[in-house]
Amino acid sequence: MLKELPDHFDADLVLKIYDLRREPVMRESRNAVNTKYWPKTVAEAVAVLEPDHPLNAAFRQTSAYWEMVYGMAKHGIIHADFLLESNGEGLLLFARVEPYLPALRKASSPRTFQNAEWIVIHSDLGKTLMEHFRARVAKRLQEK
Repeated sequence: MLKELPDHFDADLVLKIYDLRREPVMRESRNAVNTKYWPKTVAEAVAVLEPDHPLNAAFRQTSAYWEMVYGMAKHGIIHADFLLESNGEGLLLFARVEPYLPALRKASSPRTFQNAEWIVIHSDLGKTLMEHFRARVAKRLQEK
């Protein structure tokens, strides 16, 4: 059930989510994934799931974090659009994996990125952000 309007509890959660993003290991993981994980093929997308892949730990931490955050919206704990106003970064990661989602789910879990996918489908701001991020990812991949 979606929350109709954000309230002070939503504001408190958004501030806590922001604080967790600033935690040093989380910040390092987010930076590694955001700068180094730009898969162009299924093999590149799935390779990060291998335990010995250099980005494995960072990818797991970052993707699990955003799934937890977006799950709060999915379960009505926080207003989805209010959350995304300051927490769209996880959708940038989702835009990079979206073309490879079936392969990632087959290689890891059928629930992989289910909350990011949900927020894109059920949030107007999520839809808008994904259009932007999909274009950004396509442009970046053409440059490389």
